[in-house]
Amino acid sequence: MKNYFKSDGKDALRATLSQPTLIGFDFDGTLAPIVNTPDVAVTPTPIARRLTALARLCPVAIISGRSIKDVRGRLGFMPKFVVGNHGAEGLPGHYDSIEDKCMDALRERIFSHAAEMAVLGICIEDKGLSFSLHYRGSRTELPALRFIEALLAPFRNDLAIFGGKYVVNVATAGAPDKFAALQALLEESGMAGAVFIGDDVTDETVFAGAPSTWLTIRVGGKVPDSRAMYFVDSQSQVVNLIQDMLDLLTAYGHRG
Repeated sequence: MKNYFKSDGKDALRATLSQPTLIGFDFDGTLAPIVNTPDVAVTPTPIARRLTALARLCPVAIISGRSIKDVRGRLGFMPKFVVGNHGAEGLPGHYDSIEDKCMDALRERIFSHAAEMAVLGICIEDKGLSFSLHYRGSRTELPALRFIEALLAPFRNDLAIFGGKYVVNVATAGAPDKFAALQALLEESGMAGAVFIGDDVTDETVFAGAPSTWLTIRVGGKVPDSRAMYFVDSQSQVVNLIQDMLDLLTAYGHRG
């Protein structure tokens, strides 16, 4: 990984954007700052304003762990594509089914322990096709994480369970991930290459799978085992990154 702003990052962006390009973003921690309570997350105005302009120049996709209904109202602009539930919701040609018996059994188990989870500071986010169990707000993070692990133990062979920043996510096994989502959107839009910006474990499927015609950037500093090509130090730098995209696309005369 190289620091986008302290290396050849803008040159790499220029080369990628010289071809018809789809630009994809994660939401939490990428467009919006991480907050203790997921319900208050929103795209800051300076970013939303630039994204509005960006969406006029090229196809923009939001690929989030949130549900489509949830994330759409937090964006502050209208992207061409919004995909939710880590890639499982909203893909062209994919059927979004929430009738998964194993997920329903997990839902029943989670809410039967809701009171205990509240005491531990665990926030339950039910997104239909997936769950996120947040423990960022817990004063006892290790006991909270151990409780979540015990709660999910009976489902480890039947559901996809993966971590994140103070969160444990659960999705239907075999559902499309963010890399599969970006591939599908690239085909749908007819673009030749892609830029993807994300910050968390669920974005690593894109970072790991991206071909040389894509550009991937991780938000939040250098992480030794990340497969992203570049990184920026903090979410506050994303506004400058988007401004670079605007400047380059305007110079190329692109239109979405």
